[in-house]
Amino acid sequence: MEQNRISPRSPRAALEPERVPTPTRRSSSARARHPLVVAGNAVFTILILIAIVGGGILLVGKQRFDARGPLAEDKLVNIPKGLGMRDIADLLAREGVIDQPWVFVGGAIAAKMRGYEFKAGEYQFPRQASLEEAISTIVSGKVVQHQISIPEGLTSDQILQKLLEAEALAGNVREVPREGSLLPDTYKEARGTAREEVVKRMQAAQREAVQKIWDHRAPDLPIKSPEQLVILASIIEKETGRSDERTRVAAVFVNRLKLKMKLQSDPTIIYGLVGGRGKLDHAITESEKRQPTPYNTYVIDGLPPGPICNPGRASLEAAANPARTKELYFVADGTGGHIFAESYDAHQKNVERLRVIERQQRGESTATSATAAAAVAPAATPDPAGAQPLRPASVKRSVKPRTPQAAR
Repeated sequence: MEQNRISPRSPRAALEPERVPTPTRRSSSARARHPLVVAGNAVFTILILIAIVGGGILLVGKQRFDARGPLAEDKLVNIPKGLGMRDIADLLAREGVIDQPWVFVGGAIAAKMRGYEFKAGEYQFPRQASLEEAISTIVSGKVVQHQISIPEGLTSDQILQKLLEAEALAGNVREVPREGSLLPDTYKEARGTAREEVVKRMQAAQREAVQKIWDHRAPDLPIKSPEQLVILASIIEKETGRSDERTRVAAVFVNRLKLKMKLQSDPTIIYGLVGGRGKLDHAITESEKRQPTPYNTYVIDGLPPGPICNPGRASLEAAANPARTKELYFVADGTGGHIFAESYDAHQKNVERLRVIERQQRGESTATSATAAAAVAPAATPDPAGAQPLRPASVKRSVKPRTPQAAR
């Protein structure tokens, strides 16, 4: 075997390292052709595009979501129960609250995902409400409260009629509430509230008010129960509408009860004749004053068997804490108020003053007028046997502005 020949090199060449061949490199295009790499690049690119497009959509949507709406002025819109997001959006679009229902739906879905609920009811949307404000209004649940005002001195039948006339309320009331069981006040109710529920609230408010006032009554009252307090307050309510007179009117009736004098209150005559369902269309006659009814305090002793109206808080408080006076009589003063007197003689003089005022108002001469006097109540204090003197002719009483009363 032939031995390899060693080529002689110079000392310098022998000191240089041998050159190794450079390995062949794979091109980048060859690596990119791998299916996993291609798929990964595609997914990444798509995600970036989605993020860009989505961000643009969110930006535009946010701008539209916060933009002022088309509503020219505040508006009430009732959202019935059972509507879906799209139905609510269509309703608001028809009412002119919004003009981009699909953006509203998107915002509504986002709100529901955050745990907010859309609640049925009547809402007030402000002028130029944005979509965000519209959604916030609904999810707040702060529905519009309608004021139902019940004035003092109405009968239960009249109060029921007012509730039936309130278009925001719903349903009927099965029966007329017991007289005096409702507290006159202003009640705030949402649209669609059942009238029966309003009646129950008024009854609960009355029971609470009566019990509180009864617990703080004067210790020497001649009435024995909260029910009698309501009866007395109802008479006071019908006799005067002036706040500065209630306790004095109450004192007259309380003083009479203590002396066992007949109350002789005209409103009790009217209630005995027509009940709580109407009003007298003429002045009370002498025969009507003598006509026996369970409520006619010209005939019966003491309080009538029940209230003649639904008294307010002020009359209840006046009945529980009347003024400390000895007055037994009062008569109209011709200006909407009353003049009070302790004696029958003083009362007769007050009656004559009223007659003069009436003649002056009619332009009549005092010389041609009759001198007949009328008493608001019977004559002097009864004798020990409790006998009552005959009552003189009637005199016109002041009329409360809010409820019609017969003249006397």
